[in-house]
Amino acid sequence: MPFEPLVTAVIETTLNTLIKDDPELGRRLARLKGQVIQVHLKELNKTLTFIFSQQIDVLANYEGQPDCYLSLNLSVLPELRDQSNITKLIKQDKLILEGDIQLAQKFSQLMTDCKPDIEEWLSKATGDVVAHTVVQGVTGVGQMIKAQAQKHQSHLAEVLTEEWRVAPAPLEVAHFCDQVDEVKSQAARVEARLNKLLELA
Repeated sequence: MPFEPLVTAVIETTLNTLIKDDPELGRRLARLKGQVIQVHLKELNKTLTFIFSQQIDVLANYEGQPDCYLSLNLSVLPELRDQSNITKLIKQDKLILEGDIQLAQKFSQLMTDCKPDIEEWLSKATGDVVAHTVVQGVTGVGQMIKAQAQKHQSHLAEVLTEEWRVAPAPLEVAHFCDQVDEVKSQAARVEARLNKLLELA
């Protein structure tokens, strides 16, 4: 099976399964019924088309005209829920939006709320106690790894700036930038004086 149909099939199956298991997501899907939303994922340089009916169909190739077109990084999608963010994202070149803004917001809300309840799925196979223990254990390990990574990152930054003096400290960078600005303004003043002298000569 080629890569694109495999990816779209996995996305489609996952979304439809999550929506089927959650009545609230089913109601949100109903609000999008009959709509076509095309999403270009910048980090992958791929375009996916979402067609909403009783379920979601995900296509890699679509010839028709979508009701809404979005071009963005995947990390930006949750920010579309708030309409005030949309203008900001467009100005920052993080989002290209063509079509209905309300539709983009409904799509964002549906996609960001489609989070699998792994504990629920696992409990069907192993039982509640085992599922809860496994999920809590994995969550704890994930948090510990994240905390250790932040600690090491902070320590490395301190070693580079304070001990090895490889990288400048933030205050040194700010001072250097101030000095550069001062040199620029002095150079501009000298240039202006030279231009005046040349005009007089």
